[in-house]
Amino acid sequence: MAARKVLAGARVVLPSGIVPDGRLIVDGTRIADPGPGDARDGTPALDLSGHWLVPGFVDTHNHGGGGASFTNGTVDDILRGVHTHRLHGTTTLVASTVTGEMDALAQRAGLLSELAEQGDIAGIHFEGPFISPCRKGAHAEALLRDPDPAEVRKLVDAARGRARMVTLATELPGGIDSVRLLAEHGVIAAIGHTDATYEQTVEAIDAGATVATHLFNAMPVLGHRSPGPIAALLEDERVTVELINDGTHLHPAALELAFHHAGAGRVAFITDAMDAAGFGDGRYLLGPLEVEVTHGVARLVEGGSIAGSTLTLDRAFQRAVTVDRLPVEDVVRAISANPAKLLGLDATVGSLEPGKDADLVVLDADFEVKGVMRKGAWIVEPAVD
Repeated sequence: MAARKVLAGARVVLPSGIVPDGRLIVDGTRIADPGPGDARDGTPALDLSGHWLVPGFVDTHNHGGGGASFTNGTVDDILRGVHTHRLHGTTTLVASTVTGEMDALAQRAGLLSELAEQGDIAGIHFEGPFISPCRKGAHAEALLRDPDPAEVRKLVDAARGRARMVTLATELPGGIDSVRLLAEHGVIAAIGHTDATYEQTVEAIDAGATVATHLFNAMPVLGHRSPGPIAALLEDERVTVELINDGTHLHPAALELAFHHAGAGRVAFITDAMDAAGFGDGRYLLGPLEVEVTHGVARLVEGGSIAGSTLTLDRAFQRAVTVDRLPVEDVVRAISANPAKLLGLDATVGSLEPGKDADLVVLDADFEVKGVMRKGAWIVEPAVD
């Protein structure tokens, strides 16, 4: 059991707003009492004056990091990738796969489900193979297939109750029935890598799809006569839109458009990270495809398509506040509260409230990570004056 800790003096971001010179008490693995004032029981307080205290980040779409792949790596590789993202503030992470052979994906799901059962990851996201060859991005076209409900069910079953999300091109044969299947099994149906029309996207949302996989990317552009999926996904209150805020995947105006139309309550920042996140430039594999990472931007060696990102969520947070000029409270919702709610984990993570897991991040005045706590234990212990 982690020891009792008192964190004091920071600007604490609570669901109700920002508390200047706030206090948060951690008792064991859980938050005991966030709020204003000083500790009364004599427990020495860690002085975080001049810092921010925010909930641990929640990433619903992540393929790897630290030189390790969640699709191809060993258990040790996967844990190294998870730890890399924890060092950057992500205390809850869903491991995403990429398109592959069905049997290989089912086998990978079995391995990842064991890590989910141990609490190392929060579940599995299948991105592919049920996506459009017209919008394949960094997925192997030869391995793509229509979303036959029986095959979708095979992957869900292989995950042994740990499947959190499946990305589909819902306009393909079997797409709508697969959305209904996923909804019935409590798995998020996400619309992505799609060539759907506006009308087809509305039909998929009505069938139960609730997420836009990396909105704007790998889908038709917004048109004034053919608005396509972007308009349908932004306008529907039932949909959470993923955004990759790395400065490469989205122009700041696109980010602003998404926040304006969806509102801060329906945006989830993701990394879509691949192996190079937190590791460095070089050659990597994303599934079976070779990727070149140069100056932090990942592209396929053959064809040049963007191949995931090297983003970590602390960088997404910092950019959202300093470049995009979003309110800190809105960024916290997008990076913690909203994805936690989407995953059905908001009773335990996603905000600084009594009884929840003591998952938190300490940021300095420039929004650089100075401390990371998960379940009451420091992963990065703050070095503050």
